[in-house]
Amino acid sequence: MRPTCPITPVQRAEGCSRLPPGFTQAAPFLRMDDGVYMLDMQDAPAFSDRTPDGTMDLEGFVDNARQRVRKIQDGRLRIPSEMPITEAHNTWVFNKPASLLVIPVGDLSQHVLLNILYMLQNGLVLYDDINDRAIPGIENFKDIVDPENIWPITFVEQWSLSELTVELGSSCYAGVLMLQAMGLGGWMYNGVDPFAMLGASGDKEIPGLGFRYDEDDRWPYPNPSGLEGVMEGFCPPHHADMRAAVEAACNRKFGPGGPFHPDTPGPWKDSRKVRSAAQVHDEKFRECVALQCQYVYDTFGKFPGTVPSMFLIMYLQAHHIDLEFYDEFYKPGAYLKTHADHMDRWHPE
Repeated sequence: MRPTCPITPVQRAEGCSRLPPGFTQAAPFLRMDDGVYMLDMQDAPAFSDRTPDGTMDLEGFVDNARQRVRKIQDGRLRIPSEMPITEAHNTWVFNKPASLLVIPVGDLSQHVLLNILYMLQNGLVLYDDINDRAIPGIENFKDIVDPENIWPITFVEQWSLSELTVELGSSCYAGVLMLQAMGLGGWMYNGVDPFAMLGASGDKEIPGLGFRYDEDDRWPYPNPSGLEGVMEGFCPPHHADMRAAVEAACNRKFGPGGPFHPDTPGPWKDSRKVRSAAQVHDEKFRECVALQCQYVYDTFGKFPGTVPSMFLIMYLQAHHIDLEFYDEFYKPGAYLKTHADHMDRWHPE
């Protein structure tokens, strides 16, 4: 059985998208007419191994991906396509029937934590440039790192935010290429309130994706931190403290199914040897990371301290295009042959 087109075959369908996954700290949520879904790709094994000639079983890949889809809400996403939640230039198209919307959400708490782990491996520790002070107690780790070799908190968190933004945007762009190959209309865009989308609108009639969020007088915006049992941040309240979050991150890296566990399958001839070559973080290393992370949480009331724990910015939309509209108002070449052939190829009935 070949993959099926996910868009209802109605004319001039307005709406939203689908996206190839493969994020490290992110997950795509899918808004369809009958519900909201999550494609849980994190820590999943390869969906299809390549043959010696470099090809793969596409039907097997799609079947495996389909098994990772989880339904988290019934019905259409409860968020209005009107101002002020949706910017004026997107009200005509956002969250409409007969469309697909992909909402890639990034776990910025995990991304920052992993960057702090990476920094320590490379001889760097955090410095609180907002309060102009070193992390108290960091001097106790001078046998494994130079406490004077520092990265400012604001730089590390902005750097992590930028990295995650590139990841989310690039995945949406890859999705646009897939839409063109399939002959679907669509685009990548923002212009929808990210806090309302995650569930932090403050209005029970606009639950969005339903993420847990907290508020604090020290923060300019509410802070969504996770969706219980679906996508939980590497920070309190989803972990008891930042020491527990550090342990969870290390288990994800080195535990069963992790990228550095010897039993995790891989593309190498000796995958066990390659994966087990990574140095496992020892207890003192983890304590040093936890000290820095806990300082951020205690000082700013959340982790990360200056950026959201969960982040989204780009959306990917997919819908069928109205060929007659383009034929009437546009010059030839406004759409691809894949668009012209889409209905015959994907909806021959």
